[in-house]
Amino acid sequence: MRSGFVSIVGRPNAGKSTLLNALVGEKLAIVTHKPQTTRNRICGIVNVKRAGRRPAGQIIFVDTPGIHKPVDALNKRMMQEVYDAVEGCDLLLLIVDAAQKFGAGEQFALDLVKRSKLKTFLLLNKIDLFDKGNLLPIIEHYSALHSFAEVIPISATKKDGLELLLNKVVANLPEGPQYFPPDQVTDQPERFVAAELIREQVLVLTQQEVPYASSVIIEQFEESDRLVKIAAVIYVERDGQKAIVIGKQGAMLKEIGTRARHAIERLLGKKVFLELFIKVRSRWRESRQFVDELDWRKQLQSLATRDPNPPE
Repeated sequence: MRSGFVSIVGRPNAGKSTLLNALVGEKLAIVTHKPQTTRNRICGIVNVKRAGRRPAGQIIFVDTPGIHKPVDALNKRMMQEVYDAVEGCDLLLLIVDAAQKFGAGEQFALDLVKRSKLKTFLLLNKIDLFDKGNLLPIIEHYSALHSFAEVIPISATKKDGLELLLNKVVANLPEGPQYFPPDQVTDQPERFVAAELIREQVLVLTQQEVPYASSVIIEQFEESDRLVKIAAVIYVERDGQKAIVIGKQGAMLKEIGTRARHAIERLLGKKVFLELFIKVRSRWRESRQFVDELDWRKQLQSLATRDPNPPE
């Protein structure tokens, strides 16, 4: 039995969350075309069954925020999530957009990998978007910059190369225990996933600064056999942003709620009653205290102190 933690790192929009979802086979991380969509570490658990010569194993993939230079408390928190994921893993996957020209951002991500001194795979993603004949110069360029344990071209959206990736990952993990039950696919609480699905719709449906100035906190999550009641607060930084999220006669907020409710119902397999509220919290991205409150681990600790029987 081989097992271990494998952190997926890379620049914003390199395809980290798309890769995690494809490997696990379920939507655990929200995906949009907007950079910095992922703000927290997200674990996805893959159990690899023995087939032929492939060793059995359990891989805990860790999706991370995009590597960037932080400018406020939120960005610093996101980069801390990256550092924590790197520090606690057995193997690194550096995923790059192979269709993108190598620049300062890619060098910044590569420098982080070098400093970790961990065994690292280079994943050249989005190979479906260009002529594969151009792959060799890209491989040669990256290989000259760092000694990668493996260089694997993939397409996370098309799921090309993922079987090879899983085989290589398991073979490079140490012998170890099964950390999670075989039917568990993530360590995230359902209430956190629900908050992310709501935020995803804000990201998709709004423009300009609104997506980056918004956050979501679940204030009520009550589950019965047939129905889940959820009350969530969408935080923004200015009154103008609040007006945009509400929309004309509440149309935008209604659309966000409808789409999010359908996504949460698919996740939970139950009917969902969803209430959305909007609050303005000026410059919340610069508030370390508020940013810390967005961490679902901190939210669980807070719930545990209030509720003697907290949700699993």
